[in-house]
Amino acid sequence: MTLLTLTRTPEVPRYRATAQVFADPKSRDLLAHLEKIAPSDASVLVIGETGTGKELIARHIHALSHRHAGPFVAVNCGAFAESLVEAELFGHEKGAFTGALAARAGWFEEANGGTLFLDEIGDLPLSVQVKLLRVLQEREVVRLGSRRSVALNVRIIAATNVPLERAVAEGSFREDLWYRLNVVSLPLLPLRQRQGDILPLARHFLHAYAQAPVSLTPAAERRLLEHPWPGNIRELENTLQHALLLKPQGQLEATDLSFVQRPSLVPPAPRPVETAPVDSLLTEAFAQLFEEQPEALHERVEAALVRAAYRFCHRNQVHTARLLGLSRNVTRAHLIRIGELVVNHRRPLVARPEREMRFSI
Repeated sequence: MTLLTLTRTPEVPRYRATAQVFADPKSRDLLAHLEKIAPSDASVLVIGETGTGKELIARHIHALSHRHAGPFVAVNCGAFAESLVEAELFGHEKGAFTGALAARAGWFEEANGGTLFLDEIGDLPLSVQVKLLRVLQEREVVRLGSRRSVALNVRIIAATNVPLERAVAEGSFREDLWYRLNVVSLPLLPLRQRQGDILPLARHFLHAYAQAPVSLTPAAERRLLEHPWPGNIRELENTLQHALLLKPQGQLEATDLSFVQRPSLVPPAPRPVETAPVDSLLTEAFAQLFEEQPEALHERVEAALVRAAYRFCHRNQVHTARLLGLSRNVTRAHLIRIGELVVNHRRPLVARPEREMRFSI
C-alpha cells in the first residue's frame, strides 16, 4: 500500500485533505497512470470532488518528475479578489497600481524550474483566463506595469471540483484554455467509489491523532464502509478526530462515530405553503429591529445571514453558496468582508517535496 501525506506544519491549511492511499484496485490503477505521466512536462487537469486529495496527487506528480528538485507552488485561484488575481499570478512593478509600493514577482516566476498547481481553476475571471492562455502559449510572463517579458520553465497542474466542460458550455470558461490545460485528464474517484481505501486511511488517521493505541471494532469498520462520505477524505479525517476527542484510547465502537449532516446539494422544489411560517418569522423579527432602529441595518442583517449559513454548512463555501443561492465568488467576497475568511496576500508557500511529503510502502 502506498501512502501520501502532507506534513503538518502551521503553513498547511486544515481545509485540505492531508492523506491519500492507493490500496483499492482503482487507486492502484491511478497510481500506475501517475507514474507514466509524471516524467513528462505535459499539463495535467485533476478533476475530483472537494476533499479527494487533488493537491496531494499534484505533489506526487511533481515528486516523480524531473522537476522534483525545483519548487512546488500551490495557488488557490478562488482565494483572492478579482482585482488582485492578475497581479498575484503574473507579478507587478512598483507603482503599477494603487498600493504597489514595490516590485514583486508573481506565482509563475516563483514556480520557475518547478511545478505550479492552480487549484479551483474554474474560479478564474474570464479577463485573467485570456492572459493565462497567452502565458501558457508563449512560455513567458510580463509583470503588470512592465514591458519586459520573463521566460518561464514551469509545468502546470490545474484542479477543479466541477466539470469544466459545463463551464465552457455556459461561457464562464474559455474553450481554448480548457484544451491547453487538458493535455492529460486525471479524474479522482470519490471515496465512496474506492472503498478499499477507507479503512487504510482510517487506520492512518487513528495513528496520526491518537495519543494511545486505538483500534476499530468490526461494527465500526462496517459503519465507515457504509457511509457515503460526501466530504471524502477530509470528512473521514474529521470524523475520526472527533471520535478520538471523546474516546482517546481503546476501541472505537460504531456508536462512537458521528457524521455531520450536510445540506442537500440539490435545491429543494419550491413549496409556497411551507414558506409562509418562515416569512412570518422574518416579518416579526424585522418589525422588532425596525422599532430599535439600529445603524447599518441592511449590512448587519446581510452579515448575520451569511455568517449563520456558513457555520450551518460547517464552513464549507460551496455548500454555503448553494444554500444562499449565490455564486461561490460572491459568497467568498461576503465571507471576507465580514471577517469569516482571511485572505493572505503574502507569497504562497513554496515547498520542496522532501519537506512536504513522505512515502511509505
